[in-house]
Amino acid sequence: MKLVKLVYQRIANKIRYIDFLIIIKMAKKQRLQSPQGMHDILPEDQKYFEKLYGIAENIASFYGFEKIETPILEFTDLYEKGTGLNTDIVEKQMFSLKTRGGDLLTLRPEFTPGVMRAFIQHGMMNLPQPVKLFSVGSVFRYESPQAGRFRQFRQINFEVFGEKSPAIDAQVIQAFYNLLFELKFKNLVIEVNSIGAGCCRPYFKKILTSYLRSNINSLCVDCKRRVRENPLRFLDCKEEKCQPVKAQAPQIIDHLCEECNSHFKETLEFLDELGLPYRLNPYLVRGLDYYTKTVFEIFSEIVSPDQVLPIALIGGGRYDNLGKIIGGKDIPACGGAAGVERIINEMKKNQFRVSIDSKKEVFLAQVGDLAKKKSLKLFEEFRKAKIPVAESLSKDSLKVQLTRADRLNIRYTLILGQKEALEKTVILRDMKNGIQDTFKIDKIINEIKKRLKRKNNYAIRSKKTK
Repeated sequence: MKLVKLVYQRIANKIRYIDFLIIIKMAKKQRLQSPQGMHDILPEDQKYFEKLYGIAENIASFYGFEKIETPILEFTDLYEKGTGLNTDIVEKQMFSLKTRGGDLLTLRPEFTPGVMRAFIQHGMMNLPQPVKLFSVGSVFRYESPQAGRFRQFRQINFEVFGEKSPAIDAQVIQAFYNLLFELKFKNLVIEVNSIGAGCCRPYFKKILTSYLRSNINSLCVDCKRRVRENPLRFLDCKEEKCQPVKAQAPQIIDHLCEECNSHFKETLEFLDELGLPYRLNPYLVRGLDYYTKTVFEIFSEIVSPDQVLPIALIGGGRYDNLGKIIGGKDIPACGGAAGVERIINEMKKNQFRVSIDSKKEVFLAQVGDLAKKKSLKLFEEFRKAKIPVAESLSKDSLKVQLTRADRLNIRYTLILGQKEALEKTVILRDMKNGIQDTFKIDKIINEIKKRLKRKNNYAIRSKKTK
């Protein structure tokens, strides 16, 4: 019996040792990094995001868009119905999960179906129409990560509900165009098309399907499937093999019904009146099933001696049938989305100057334990006075602290040592001319306010004289 126990013990020890080796091997293989296709936004990049979000919020406010936040998780069938079963998003790109209660949920791959769901759920159709909504946040798509494409990325959406007028189409395009214009993008071009609606699209689908079947051997694998399931998606194909076939394909703009043709004509007239640079692209369809009538994309073109490279930054269109598809409500709507990472990537590549007005002009230096304690309290008093202050509370060397203040281009440094802490005073040094004065600690905030005001007034006068 003892021999059996000994054998079992040795086997168990060996198994534990093997498990330990496996764990060590796995730990070596495992790298400490973010999941594939998802990225950190580091402090040095935050200024780009803040700049973009700030301009987007200003534009949203001017055009009357109110902010809405929807859940990151929605029921999967919302996207299956709304985005479309035959779209790449639903077929290939959704992050979905099943809860313990059996619900099928999906990380939002786009904003629009969720915003439409919220519009219907909360009875916003009873508000004065149109209702304009603005969204900012992360969306998730499972696709091959590459330059400008991530599995978690961010979008800015402007959406208008409850209005059929083509003036809304033009205003949505204008709002997005102005977003890029305010960011100093150059060579902006709007591509626009109409994909009709239920009154004329079925007839065009028959014509297109017939054409594609006659060229079936010249199509890529995905488009051969699309001919059966959703032939319009062929027009969105980027595969080189399909381009010659696409160039000769029938154009939906030639087969619009009277209502869709009139809507598109008026949209273009509004764009002309606004002086926006656009061109017709008869093969633009966008990749989502809910679009009707107007569709658009906005590009920044990189012009070189041998080529013009268009970078798509914004896309959208009208989706009058989406409310009916997901909620049985007839709700005309139009909107679009800006790709945040794509825009910021272009800002960096083109070395756009981005400055956030957060410059600190006061530095709080301290020497000694008692001074450090007093500095903490003084620091909080500056916060209440809404005066930004930089500090190095972890450093004891005055020389190191003054060097840091100099690197930050600080104008005024407050110096608090053991003597000043006991006497309840503080030294104020003007870093520009090196002049120092001593003030009572309870008077220093007012003194700083006066000096900053004088400095700002001088800067304003200097600009006017120039």
